[in-house]
Amino acid sequence: MLPFGLSMLWESVDPTDALTTRFGFDDLRVAEDWAAEALRSTWGVTARDCTRLVISDDNVIAWLETDRGALIMKWSRAQNRFEALGASTRLLHEVGAHGAPVAAPLPALDGHVRVVLNGPAGPLSAAVLPEMQGEWLDVDDLDAVHSAGAALAAVHQTLAASQVQSNQPPEPPPDLAERITGWLVRGDRGHAPAISRRLQRLLADAPPLDAPSQLVHHDFRAANILTRDSAVVCVLDFDEVAVSFRVDDLARASVYLATRFTNWAPTPRPARQALREGYETAQPLTGIEAHWLEILTLWYGLNAIPGDEDRQGWAAAV
Repeated sequence: MLPFGLSMLWESVDPTDALTTRFGFDDLRVAEDWAAEALRSTWGVTARDCTRLVISDDNVIAWLETDRGALIMKWSRAQNRFEALGASTRLLHEVGAHGAPVAAPLPALDGHVRVVLNGPAGPLSAAVLPEMQGEWLDVDDLDAVHSAGAALAAVHQTLAASQVQSNQPPEPPPDLAERITGWLVRGDRGHAPAISRRLQRLLADAPPLDAPSQLVHHDFRAANILTRDSAVVCVLDFDEVAVSFRVDDLARASVYLATRFTNWAPTPRPARQALREGYETAQPLTGIEAHWLEILTLWYGLNAIPGDEDRQGWAAAV
């Protein structure tokens, strides 16, 4: 659990300085008062206490006790992302309506699920969500990881259904073979040459992927998965939603599943297997998707190797 009061999520900087220089709040009390007034005037919610306020880059997450229960208020100062944040929050609302395990945003008094508010240093894009009770995913708990795989499949199903029902025009699928081939030529840093050669061989034999592209979570990992009694209760953070293939999202998740904030460790092999097995209980992979899962897992694994100072063992994990 994050500490009470004001803190940074992953940066090694003074949180009070960051609160002032990035967002214009003189101190924690001023930020709490601003959040309470925003809740009252925009959402019709009365805040009683703010227990935690965490800064992550251009974003703030506040935990609040209110007359509507425990809520989380998130705001961002990144104006270049306001449109995307609005779209992802609306999508999260739709996904929640389809029954996926998410914290569906609370509509404001005007019905919008994300609003732009005046902050002391400029506009802030804000949303309010219910606080979900649970612990971050432990990749050593294989039952919980199996549940996470099933939850990812459910998220994919609801994202695909939401995309169809909203009549969004289909986007062209990413050319995975072209992307990976280009990376092998121009981006491979040579940290695991044997694995790079294996990736080349698998790619040369790969048939075209027999699946449509769709919206995917794109950041499915321990920091965004809450569990209770070895079962997933909530999938968090849909701000990175992107168009890709579901097997691409599964591969990315299998590599980065264990990562949390400042603890950036590779996913153990048993957890990768449990994640896939859980996923396939809900959405079995085709033979071609299984072939691409190996390709994509190797590719993401190679990308994750930090270099010679590989203290966490990313190269060995690949």
